[in-house]
Amino acid sequence: MKVALVHDQLREFGGAERVLVSLKKIFPQADIYTTTFDLNSLGSHKKLIKDWKVHVSWFGRIPFLNRFYSPFRFLTPLIWESFDFSKYDLVISSSGSWMSKGIKTEKPIIHISYIHHPPRYLYGYETAIEWQKYFFIKIYGYIVNHFLRIWDFTSSQRADYLIANSEETKRRIEKFYRRDSTVIYPPVQIPDSHPQGDPYGHPKGDYYITVSRLARAKHIDVLIKAANAAKFNLKIVGSGRDFERLEQIAGPTVEFLGNLSDEELKKTYLNAKAFLFASKDEEFGIAVVEAMGYGLPVVAYRSGGLPEYIESGINGFLFDELNENSLVDKVKKLESLKEKEYLEMRKEARKTAEEFSEEKFIENIKKFVKSKV
Repeated sequence: MKVALVHDQLREFGGAERVLVSLKKIFPQADIYTTTFDLNSLGSHKKLIKDWKVHVSWFGRIPFLNRFYSPFRFLTPLIWESFDFSKYDLVISSSGSWMSKGIKTEKPIIHISYIHHPPRYLYGYETAIEWQKYFFIKIYGYIVNHFLRIWDFTSSQRADYLIANSEETKRRIEKFYRRDSTVIYPPVQIPDSHPQGDPYGHPKGDYYITVSRLARAKHIDVLIKAANAAKFNLKIVGSGRDFERLEQIAGPTVEFLGNLSDEELKKTYLNAKAFLFASKDEEFGIAVVEAMGYGLPVVAYRSGGLPEYIESGINGFLFDELNENSLVDKVKKLESLKEKEYLEMRKEARKTAEEFSEEKFIENIKKFVKSKV
């Protein structure tokens, strides 16, 4: 078969891009189609992509314009519908905020769309920027988003089959697109084996860790306020537009590490006590499962897809109110665990992460494609 892989954009590397890399491993000869592409912006991950054959949209070839997607999102339908896939037998789209599922294909071409999430800004979910607080942007956004919602629904009917990255996303697909989908959890990079010595012994460090973009919907401020109130050490890995605001409210027990290399992140995971997470409406949470792969219990906000794999009291704790008091209460419960209970929780965290390995993702995608082609 001649295969094309379609991805929203290649300007940053996160969970959606890990899915694309795994799909490329399944179909190594596949061509890549995307809106915009900047190899240098992918950092240390660019070595995974540098040899790919990437077809960039007309929008992505316009200097400077492609850096400001948000004001030009009304062009999304024109971007995706401009691609020609007539020479392919199978097209797999990896779709999120840029709605790459909106491409057009004709029979006998088979189009399978892997849905990371319906666009948050179209359906009332929190976004990285609180654009509603700016009057003129709010008016512009409401007008554009109205027509994009109509197109998003119409284009969601084009793919022959839909795959959801979690049960939470499956529910959103049913709600917004009136379509069924098959859940295949995304691949998570976890260590193949535990470090030498006792893999579930007490970590050397005395700190908690979170790994996230510093954006509004991630609610890093809740983690910082909890650390300030309970005086526990917190290391924050990641960067983003909210850095300055978060730095201003951080107390002496909070440390910002910025973006780390894979090796540096591994060391930070290995010496941490637990992973903290306060994102709202997170569809899956790849960073959470990655931390669990290192045997870290998770203290997370009960929202989105996280309750699908975090069992309170088994492999971590879920807090119910998005504030520091609710989080501190669960941190204290973790701290009060006896050594045997804590070690057992670490074992369960690792066991849970193993259910989301890249090998399982590749196996499930191959089975799905084989059953449809």
